[in-house]
Amino acid sequence: MGQLSEPELMIETHQLRRTFGQCQAVADLSFSVRRGEIFGLLGPNGAGKTTTIRLLSGQIIPDSGWARVAGCDVTRDRLRFKQRIGVVFEEQNLYERLSARTNLRFSCWLYGLPEKRIDEVLTLVDLRDRASEPVGKFSQGLKQRLLIARALLHRPAVLFLDEPGRGLDPISAHTVRQVVQRLSEEGMTILLTTHLMEEADQLCQRVAFIVNGRLVANDSPRHLKLRHGKRLLQVTLEEPDGQSQRLHDVILKLDDAQDQQQLACWLSEGRVRALHTKEASLEEVFFQLAGVALS
Repeated sequence: MGQLSEPELMIETHQLRRTFGQCQAVADLSFSVRRGEIFGLLGPNGAGKTTTIRLLSGQIIPDSGWARVAGCDVTRDRLRFKQRIGVVFEEQNLYERLSARTNLRFSCWLYGLPEKRIDEVLTLVDLRDRASEPVGKFSQGLKQRLLIARALLHRPAVLFLDEPGRGLDPISAHTVRQVVQRLSEEGMTILLTTHLMEEADQLCQRVAFIVNGRLVANDSPRHLKLRHGKRLLQVTLEEPDGQSQRLHDVILKLDDAQDQQQLACWLSEGRVRALHTKEASLEEVFFQLAGVALS
């Protein structure tokens, strides 16, 4: 998957813009994704995430600006470019009466790919033991893994995933995340869109927040939480309660002088039983920067 000849930046966009009638879906979008990185494009429904993937995968043409993916200009090098990418959209367009293996065999026939690749991709997504079953009997999570397998048949350098965790139960979502992580470790560059902040926090080395087609932040989840989140401390206090001791938790702000004095007082009185730092969630940071909820 990852080759020495690959460029360091596998995705580059500059001032990418796309409108539909009076609606500006993507506005002056500029960012880059390094080779082997999992990059998350995060935002609420209608923010421009899917339009961005359609632009970067060559399915629609930008009104202005440019994009390069896997060393190819997405509008000028279309034939070579299509061979370098895999795309999994939210719609699960599988042949449900056919088995998983037959679905993949049909894709191999359609695109002139060797069928020996089928077992390899089924192994990558942990589906070899279900390969003979009709897809209609699969859960949403199994279908999602099969879609990823289909997108990997031609060994793409870059994989686009549109809302990979939407509608999945926690176990299925965890399995899909493991597949994505494994592909990244093997050198594949992955761009995923999601409105699930926990999913992005666990998977992505870097994330970009998009609202109304514009980026409002671009950094690692850790840096975003440290830079924009409030530094809090959960203090477990012991309170006298008749003949017994009662415990309760209090949240303090680490950067507040009054809260610092209060903590020193409780420590001197011997009432503190536990201290836990509380990091801001990525969703809290998103709301602070974007001013909108992820619904």
